[in-house]
Amino acid sequence: MNTGNTECFGRGRMRRVTSAVLAIVALFGLPKTLIAAEETKPRIGIIGSGKVGGGIGKVWASAGYEVMFSSRNLEHDQAIAAALGSNAYAGTSSEAAAFGDVLLFAVPYHALPKLGEQLTDLIKGKVLIDACNPFPSRDGEIAVWAKEKGVGVASRELLPDARIVRAFNAVGAARMASGFEAPERIGMPIASDDDEAIKIASRLIRDMGFEPVPIGDLERGRYLVPYTSPLSGELSPDKIRSIAAELE
Repeated sequence: MNTGNTECFGRGRMRRVTSAVLAIVALFGLPKTLIAAEETKPRIGIIGSGKVGGGIGKVWASAGYEVMFSSRNLEHDQAIAAALGSNAYAGTSSEAAAFGDVLLFAVPYHALPKLGEQLTDLIKGKVLIDACNPFPSRDGEIAVWAKEKGVGVASRELLPDARIVRAFNAVGAARMASGFEAPERIGMPIASDDDEAIKIASRLIRDMGFEPVPIGDLERGRYLVPYTSPLSGELSPDKIRSIAAELE
C-alpha cells in the first residue's frame, strides 16, 4: 500500500471539507467556532441539591452535562453523584461554584445573603439560574423585603456581578425532573437582564423537556413566585406569553 498517496489523499480531502465549511461560515457570517461551541456543554454547579436542585441536576447529568452537587449535607450529594455515574460530582458550595460554567441556586431565600458574600468572587460573570423563592413563613424578614422590592431585583442585589436568570420558580418541584413526561410541552417563564444568559439558560431548560418563555427583565422577575402569580403552575408556552403580555 502506498501510504504516501493515501496520506496526500486524506490531506486533500480534509482541505476540501475545511474549505466547504469556511465557505458556509463566510456566506452566513457565522464565527468559525460555531460548530465546536454548539457541541460543547457547559459544566454546571448546583448550589442546593434538595427537591428542586437535585431533581434538575439529575436530569442534566442524564442528558450528558457534567454536574457538581452541593448542599449542607455532603454525604447526600455524594450519594446522588454515585447513583448518576461519571457525569456527576459532589462538593462544597465553593467547589461547585468554582466548577460550574453555569450555576443553579436552589436554596431557601434566607441563605442568599451569606452565599452572596462567601461566593462573590466565584459567581462573578457567570450565568446564575436563580430558582430561589422567598416565603415569609420560612425565610422571615428577607422574604418580605424581596417580595416588596421585586424578587428578581432583590436576587441581583444579593448575588452581585452574576448574570442572573430567574427560572424554575413557577413550576412545582415534583415536575422538575419529569418535564419530558408531560403530555404537552410545559412552558418555563424566565426573566433576565442578559440576552446571552437567556440563550444559555434556554438551552438547559429545553434539555429538561420544558419550553423557555422569556417574559422580560429582572424587574419582571417579581411575577415568578409560586402561588402568588398568574404565571404559576403548569402552563403552555402560548398561555404564558398571553398572561405576560397583560402584566404591568
